[in-house]
Amino acid sequence: MRFMIIVKATAASEAETSPAPADDKLMAAMADYHEALAKAGVLLDGAGLQPSAKGWRIHYSKGQRTLVDGPFAETKELVAGYTLIQVKSREEALEWTRRFPAPMGELEDGQIEVRQLYELDDFPPGEATERFKTIGVL
Repeated sequence: MRFMIIVKATAASEAETSPAPADDKLMAAMADYHEALAKAGVLLDGAGLQPSAKGWRIHYSKGQRTLVDGPFAETKELVAGYTLIQVKSREEALEWTRRFPAPMGELEDGQIEVRQLYELDDFPPGEATERFKTIGVL
């Protein structure tokens, strides 16, 4: 089972124009946590994301695509980073996420969200599902 631990953006993380000066205590806590995930063999990936001002969205409506450049107004809906883990159960994922360091620092407000990823076995069998198996996606 794969789970994504999503670090929600804040006004401060969205205001960054370059990486913030490293808070040694926070960086050490994040390094310790991710090192523990790696040693346990459950870490698949993890990264911080640059602010939405450097990104864009594509809106799909009635067969049309529209490009919208960032920044995006609803900071609480944005993602600042993620950690992707693969574990044996929802309970194991919950245990790992309880250990996740406060993402903006111990004294700052922050939030993580955890979502399970779909696996190919979650979809009905069919030609398209089989194609995904050959390219290694999902």
